[in-house]
Amino acid sequence: MPKPNLMWMVTDASLPRESEWREALSEFCIITVKSLAEAQRTLSQQNVDCALLTGVVPGIDTVDLLELLHQADPLVPTVVWHPEMRATEAVRLIRSGAYHCVGYLDTAETLRESLANAADEKRRRARARQRATAPEVWRSLLVGDSPAMERVLETIRLIGPRRCTVLISGETGTGKEMVARALHAASPRAHQNMVAVNCSALPEHLLEAELFGHVKGAFTGAINARVGRFEQAHRGTLFLDEIADMPIELQAKLLRVLQDREIQRLGSSENIKVDVRVIAATNVDLLERVRQGKFREDLYYRLNVVPMVVPPLRQRDTDIPLLVDHFVKKICQMEDIPEKSLAPETLARLRACQWPGNVRQLENSVEMAVAMSGDRQVLYTGDFGLPSAAAARVIPFEIPVPPGNDSDYVDFETAVNQFERTMLERALTKTSGNKTAAAELLGLKRTTLIMKLRSFQPGTPALAS
Repeated sequence: MPKPNLMWMVTDASLPRESEWREALSEFCIITVKSLAEAQRTLSQQNVDCALLTGVVPGIDTVDLLELLHQADPLVPTVVWHPEMRATEAVRLIRSGAYHCVGYLDTAETLRESLANAADEKRRRARARQRATAPEVWRSLLVGDSPAMERVLETIRLIGPRRCTVLISGETGTGKEMVARALHAASPRAHQNMVAVNCSALPEHLLEAELFGHVKGAFTGAINARVGRFEQAHRGTLFLDEIADMPIELQAKLLRVLQDREIQRLGSSENIKVDVRVIAATNVDLLERVRQGKFREDLYYRLNVVPMVVPPLRQRDTDIPLLVDHFVKKICQMEDIPEKSLAPETLARLRACQWPGNVRQLENSVEMAVAMSGDRQVLYTGDFGLPSAAAARVIPFEIPVPPGNDSDYVDFETAVNQFERTMLERALTKTSGNKTAAAELLGLKRTTLIMKLRSFQPGTPALAS
């Protein structure tokens, strides 16, 4: 390993025991500078691992000097070596950015250790900056910036670099496989394979051979030896989709693999070591399956090291414009046609839908709209094959609390008006104030909605907009 580069800024004409100090710093490659201008030039032109400031610069307070050195290279830690360093002065300088302070009464070994630690700190700072400025390649796999999605993204940033097993849960169509791919792309295994297996797509005997491989003649039809998915994912990631549908007998074998990190091909007694990160996904409540005796409890806890929940689309409706824009660009590019746009009322209508099929349903709906629009450049509500507004609307509301006593009695007409007003407020809130979309959501004509809004006295922001 090469010697760390030490920039030594010597500002005093003579130093007590200078030869002794220099001998103690023999593990450093020393670059001596004698002025602030020379120090700034060195920091900007050379790779400096740590800096040593000796004495004082005439006319410049040491705090200001530290600031100027920091501006030249914010990553380089500076150790201040000052005659008769007092505790109060050391505290002041450290608060102003000095990495450490030593005095002439300290030993040469103390100074050497301080500078060695400062060089290590420079390397840590450089790695941290590299991580902070490096583009998150995996981020492009996940579209959305809603609070619900931000929680998912932050979890990926935290556990992506680790090898821990992850259990992803969420409704069908929420994008669990894309989250798994983002986890793989955010890991040091990104340059290796990510192998996906759908546990519900194959019968038990074929699924076992698919996962662990087999030797020639292991069963009828095994005319050749075959490498399993675990071996294919060696040093990479294995994604087990629909893990809840794995047969109970095969779950025991999977548990053993996760514990021992070894597999046996069907028909063989040879143990094969595998280095695989396992990510599992399910759209059902695995704990409920455990209670029903359909899923092994010990396997559940082995898989559920880090749980992740992918939110349904109805909990991240602010992401719908971003998702629609992403899918329109993607589909138009695939079809090699000019990019299309959406009418404003169409986007409001899409946001008002519940999307029980989540992101997958939204993507299919966008693909249909692009196809049905023909040569037209603007996509309208009718292109998306959405259910009627009356069938699609789901507006949660609370029934008004009944009066507490007879003196608070509200007559029928007042109660109906209050209920109607609440419905209008909620519809306008859900559609971000878009009256056309709110009318569709309530199954009303737009003119009827506007007349009802005018019939109420101003006072509610949603109704006054």
